[in-house]
Amino acid sequence: MRVVVGERMGGPEVLAVADREAPRPGPGEVVVEVAAAGVNYMDIYQREGVGNYRTDPPFVPGAEGAGTVVAVGSDVKDLSVGDHVAWAGQGSSYAEQVALSANRVVPVPDGMNLQVAAAAILQGMTAHYLCTSTYPVREGDITVVHAAAGGVGLLLTQLVKRRGGLVVGTTSGGEKVELALQAGADHVVGYDRFRDIVDEASDGAGAHVVYDGVGKDTFDDGLAALRPRGMMVLYGAASGQVPPVDPQRLNSGGSLFLTRPTLAHYMADRTELRWRAGEVFDWITKGELDVRIGGTYPLSEAARAHEDLAGRRTTGKLLLLPGL
Repeated sequence: MRVVVGERMGGPEVLAVADREAPRPGPGEVVVEVAAAGVNYMDIYQREGVGNYRTDPPFVPGAEGAGTVVAVGSDVKDLSVGDHVAWAGQGSSYAEQVALSANRVVPVPDGMNLQVAAAAILQGMTAHYLCTSTYPVREGDITVVHAAAGGVGLLLTQLVKRRGGLVVGTTSGGEKVELALQAGADHVVGYDRFRDIVDEASDGAGAHVVYDGVGKDTFDDGLAALRPRGMMVLYGAASGQVPPVDPQRLNSGGSLFLTRPTLAHYMADRTELRWRAGEVFDWITKGELDVRIGGTYPLSEAARAHEDLAGRRTTGKLLLLPGL
């Protein structure tokens, strides 16, 4: 079978397609034929060897996807060959087939397109935990959603609005403005003006929460845009990692809260995983949550997918399709 391999750490050019033996299911595992694998910033961090995402080469990137079960371990009782499943946080998913822990996959509802499931599983659950658990948005809360036309941003905007919050979304302009507005953002501005809009929308009080997946370029203004006891939720670093923060800044800024969450800690057990994924998939099947697939690529163009994502040239979710 074909997989995408990073033979060393570095830029997109280190990714190449290779042939490997197809996996076999071990105890508690299923083997899935991958219909679509998601492309994420964490894949870029892994390729570059950044922080906790570093993996010794050679490595197969990818931590999410959706597909069809083609083999099951002898002790797996609740999954069968032919079942459609999705997964996040495991798998080395840039491949035609992948072995996965059966307890960490979720069923895809009947009739749901597998590309949509792959596009929604990780970023949908991320948006879910951000606005329901990390900072549970309440009716009337003023929120900032950075990169509001990105994969997480479009979903998070919709879910914040679903909970009754007001969304100040940031984008780099162009088509992204309209996409963020279509997702429900109340205001859409450039990254250099969101503080002014927050001031206007809050009568100078500031935002209740800033959801920041951009990082270095937006962090300082995000802290300054918060009201006393507001929360900075730093969940990514598309523009680079934020330098070390003096805790005194949180005091002087108004007893602010700062958290750096990650999805793994918000799907800590099977029950939580199934709850988050189940709600996201349910809203999609009911037409209450829209998932935008911004680009699809064959495995052979994984490097181009990384370049497009890192260059902020994309909207919505990027997918690798092994069948292309």
